[in-house]
Amino acid sequence: MALPELFIEQIHRLLPENEATALINSLGESDPSVSVRINSVKCNKTPVENLVPWCKRGYYLDERPQFTFDPALHAGCYYVQDASSMFLAYTIDRLVSKDSPVRYLDLCAAPGGKTTTAIDALPNGSLIVANEIMSNRAQILKENIIKWGNPNCVVTCNDSAAYSALTHFFDIIAADVPCSGEGMMRKDEEAVAQWTPALVKECADRQREIVDNAWQALRPGGLFIYSTCTFNRPENEDIIEYLVNELGAESIDLNPPAEWNIHTAIGSPINGYHFFPHRTRGEGLFLAVVRKPNDEPRQSIHISKNKKNKKDTPTQVPKEVKEWISNPRTTQLVTSGDTINSIPTDYADEIAILRENLRVIYCGCEIATTKGKDLIPAHSLALNTCINETTFSACEVDYPTAIAYLRGETITIDAPRGFVLIKYNGMTLGWVKNLGNRANNLYPKEWRIKSTHIPSTPPEIV
Repeated sequence: MALPELFIEQIHRLLPENEATALINSLGESDPSVSVRINSVKCNKTPVENLVPWCKRGYYLDERPQFTFDPALHAGCYYVQDASSMFLAYTIDRLVSKDSPVRYLDLCAAPGGKTTTAIDALPNGSLIVANEIMSNRAQILKENIIKWGNPNCVVTCNDSAAYSALTHFFDIIAADVPCSGEGMMRKDEEAVAQWTPALVKECADRQREIVDNAWQALRPGGLFIYSTCTFNRPENEDIIEYLVNELGAESIDLNPPAEWNIHTAIGSPINGYHFFPHRTRGEGLFLAVVRKPNDEPRQSIHISKNKKNKKDTPTQVPKEVKEWISNPRTTQLVTSGDTINSIPTDYADEIAILRENLRVIYCGCEIATTKGKDLIPAHSLALNTCINETTFSACEVDYPTAIAYLRGETITIDAPRGFVLIKYNGMTLGWVKNLGNRANNLYPKEWRIKSTHIPSTPPEIV
């Protein structure tokens, strides 16, 4: 698809002639790169070649495989992510101490690539809140967070305005804001078809609104990480200049190595970083970090007296459920209807505040549901690092059986009766209830593989 003429003119105004020509040619003629990022808590593979320079868990693939048919993807062992977006890992590693857990907000989080990047890069024990305004995309975000398996995550579904009420709540806020998508033109024809100068202005106005809402929720001295997948100044440098000139923010120099070939901010004194497809192996990205002034006292948020019922308190649950958790001293088990959840004890008050002010659609780890006198372990427990696997039977299956399971089909296994963890190459896929002659498939219906095709050889990505 031909690039819009007005877009080409914009690029020539933005960059010197040689850079502009090279960028336009790369968007119109070269193929997108393919890269994945490993979940190190679930996969012990250490890439040794085709590495993404700015992310030690990321590496490039020579071609795009059929990811859908790889059980490791469904087990949360890796995430398919553009290499440019993995620059967030370098950003957090450079700026955030590993010694102190933080409260982190990913304000525009779906589908979850940058959230899971942050989970791996942040100090252990941090609270990660991932938000998405659109309900359907929030469900995809929830799925990917569950697959990644961290027990300290909260997923919300709110407009950014709702977060302005959480004054000084977060230590770090990341906003990969909705944008005109110029950086995606090489891989998404819709990004080409929808582009207009009017869209650029509309996006810039919306980005300013999101930034203002987020700013109120960031503590004094906190970090704000701003990113887009577009090239133009109004959506990038101009927004950071607004933060610096109008809100007093300090622009942070990330000092990436010169050999990475990342382009610095264009026509602006701020520190900002452009990933151009003709310069780096990845799609278009802009990222900048600012620090909020530390010249005002940090305010604390308290739970309203008339809403104390929204605060989670430890709940009496069956003893066997407590044994399903690997470290019960660090978690609270709470009930909501017929669902039993675990939440991190250290963040019980914070989670209560989030529930009071926001629409929370997932929190901590769902452990089980009660059905009459029966306890049914939740799929999220199977994929979460908080599970005590020694309390359950497990069954290793071959590739055709693993794919049949991920389709939601009934399978037959050689295992004790009751709830059994299904594993493939040591990776946990989920639960069945083994009845002896057959096993009831408990894989979530909305996550199932719909295709009936099976590759002749299993994908071997991790």
